Amino acid sequence: MLYMVYGVDGPDGPRIRGEMRDAHFQYLEDNTNIMVLGGATLADNDDARLGSLLIINVPDRAAADAFADNEPFRKAGLFKEVTVTRMRRGQWYPENAPGGAEGD
Repeated sequence: MLYMVYGVDGPDGPRIRGEMRDAHFQYLEDNTNIMVLGGATLADNDDARLGSLLIINVPDRAAADAFADNEPFRKAGLFKEVTVTRMRRGQWYPENAPGGAEGD
């Protein structure tokens, strides 16, 4: 099942992101078997991080919650809000994915 894990950064976002960056990326690397897509959400006018969005493929809600609960950014208190929502893959156009991290 697909789940969206969406976190909105709290006021200490930049500090916590800096401190936990390596642990966060290691966690994602350790879970590549369930990762579909992931990235930071950004402000419109600059590169300020506002939060994170991860789409994962896991067997059930318990597995999605466990993944979200154990994510290092979340454990460190980065997010003021986290939403875990089941989703369905509708349209799928991987050929439209950008060549760069933020689009073409």
